[in-house]
Amino acid sequence: MTDLVVVLCTVPDEEVGASLARTIVDERLAACVNLVPGLRSIYSWKGEIQDDREVLLIAKTRGSLFGVLRERIVSLHPYDVPEIVALSAADCHGPYLDWVHEVTG
Repeated sequence: MTDLVVVLCTVPDEEVGASLARTIVDERLAACVNLVPGLRSIYSWKGEIQDDREVLLIAKTRGSLFGVLRERIVSLHPYDVPEIVALSAADCHGPYLDWVHEVTG
């Protein structure tokens, strides 16, 4: 097991995503954030089916930082209920994990 988590978060557009990503990397809460445009999300919200274009953020960080990262994303995010999902990495390339630990926290 590693202390690496991959955090998924959707945002309404690339501008919001880039701003959020820069902030959490600058604050050393994530080592890297990938922005994946072209996402289409279909979901239920307040009793209605929604169909929206979004951007997916994929952040890599230490598991021990997830709570602080989650709260920071919530404070910056324009959605009432942002999607913030952490996936634990069972294994990863050792030098990459070392780099994540070096640039976060």
